[in-house]
Amino acid sequence: MFSSIVREVRSRLTGRLSARPDRREIGADAFSADKSAELVHLKKLFDHSSRAARIGVWECNLPDETLAWTDMVYELFDLPIGHPLSRDETVKLYTERSRIELTMLRDRAIKERSGFSLDAEIITAKGNHRWIRITATVECEGDRPVRIFGMKQDITAEKKLFDEIRYLAEFDLLTSLPNRVQFQSTFERLCATEASRQSVALFLIDLDGFKQVNDRLGHQAGDQCLRVAANCLRSVLGGAELVARIGGDEFAVLHRCGSSDEAARIASSIVSALAASCDEDGRHIDIGGSVGVALAAGYLAPKDIFAAADGALYAAKSGGRNRFSLAHPSFASQTHAA
Repeated sequence: MFSSIVREVRSRLTGRLSARPDRREIGADAFSADKSAELVHLKKLFDHSSRAARIGVWECNLPDETLAWTDMVYELFDLPIGHPLSRDETVKLYTERSRIELTMLRDRAIKERSGFSLDAEIITAKGNHRWIRITATVECEGDRPVRIFGMKQDITAEKKLFDEIRYLAEFDLLTSLPNRVQFQSTFERLCATEASRQSVALFLIDLDGFKQVNDRLGHQAGDQCLRVAANCLRSVLGGAELVARIGGDEFAVLHRCGSSDEAARIASSIVSALAASCDEDGRHIDIGGSVGVALAAGYLAPKDIFAAADGALYAAKSGGRNRFSLAHPSFASQTHAA
C-alpha cells in the first residue's frame, strides 16, 4: 500500500543503515531486527506527525476503484477505522459543488497523467461540516494509469479564519452590509464592458438629519438609526445587485434598470422606506433619506457615474431633502419629492 511512500522510507532506511561503520560486524538476524525496529520507529513518527497535522494518506486503484486510507482519513470522514470503503459512497459525502469540481479535476488528471490540488467541503458520516485539502498524483505503468494517490488534510480551522478575515475586509460590522471595498469591486465589474453597463444604475443615499440624531441622542442611537436604515434598504431592494454602506451615513445601491422611469420608481421606494421612525430605549427617532441616481449607460467610466450620482444626491439634499434626484448626462438633474 502507498508504494511510493514505502519506497521512500525504504530508500532512506537503507542509506542510514549502510552508513553505519559496524554493519559488517553484526549478523543477519541482528541486522533484520534493527531494520524492523527502524521501520516501526518511522511508522510511529509518521503516525504522530499525521495526527498532529491532521493529514492522512489515501490511494485509489483505478482498474476497480478500490480505496485504501490511513487512519487519519477515516477520522476526517468520521468513519470507524477499517470501515469498508466504497468510492461511490465516499463521494456522496462531498457537497454538490465540491463533488462536481473533484470529478472534473480527477478525470482531467487521469486523462493527462498528472495531478491536482483541491480545497473541498464534506459533510461527514456524523453530519459534521468539514473542509479538506486534497492533493493527488496519478501513477502509471508504462502509459497506463493504474492508481491515483495523495493526501487529505483537515483545513476547517484555516478556512474559518480565512472567511472571518474576508468578512472583516468586505463587510460593515454595524449593519452587516457589504462595505466600500466590496461595493467598489462590484461596481467596476458591472461597468467593465459597455454591454453590462447598459442596464446598471447607481443610487447614492444619504440619511437626512443623522448628525442631529448623534448630537442629540448619542452615538448608540445613531448606530441604531444606521441599522434601521440598512434593514429598510434590504426590505425594498431584494432584487438589487448590491446594497452597501460606503461610509458614515452613506449607502450605495447597484441595481439593474431598463429605463429612467424604472430607476425613478426604485428611488421613490427607497425614499418612502427611509421616511420611517424607530424607538431606541423609549426614545422616538425619525429618519429619512435623500437619493441621487445615475444610469451607467450615459457615462464612460465608474468614476464618472459616481460623480453624476453624487451630484444628483447634492441636488436632492439642496432641494429640500427626503426626495430623490435623477442625473442626466446632457442636462441638469431633475429633483423629485417622494
